[in-house]
Amino acid sequence: MPGRSIEGISGEDSVTNCKSSVDFGGKFKSNMTENEEIAIKTFRSGYNCAQAVLTAYADELNFDSGKALSIATGFGGGMGRLQETCGAVTGAFMVISLYCCNKYKEITERKDNSYAMIREFDRKFREIHGTSNCRKLLNCDLLTEEGRQKMISEKLHESVCEKCVIDAVRILDEMLVISHQS
Repeated sequence: MPGRSIEGISGEDSVTNCKSSVDFGGKFKSNMTENEEIAIKTFRSGYNCAQAVLTAYADELNFDSGKALSIATGFGGGMGRLQETCGAVTGAFMVISLYCCNKYKEITERKDNSYAMIREFDRKFREIHGTSNCRKLLNCDLLTEEGRQKMISEKLHESVCEKCVIDAVRILDEMLVISHQS
């Protein structure tokens, strides 16, 4: 989908045609997918990890990107900074749910397939990161001044959160392609 853009991100922060405009500082492979680039650009524009992941799939899932940004607002920082399930993971769970609701007509099919895909996503994410718990991923408490300072001084937003966003999108891209084929 060439030229995809996200409502609410404009001007220099626009994700439209971001394939060549995103500087990944050598951290990630230069052959990122469009979904990965949109997710990172959204994340770097100040949106949280859940918003970044969900919004990257809004066009594909025929879902309004503005609504995606709104719905996922409270899911960053492990859901409202509770530091429970990583926001990139909860964003992915929302993508899977929308995908299954578009693909299956019956409520039971939607739920059963969503649950199975969510368990598979979680398994793959934990395989990479060892956990899907935000506090364990960051190794700090964001509700304390000390934790927030560690987040900044160690650049955890870039070194941990961006990697979680990218990995969540990569896992989704793989799973949704496989699911499209079945």
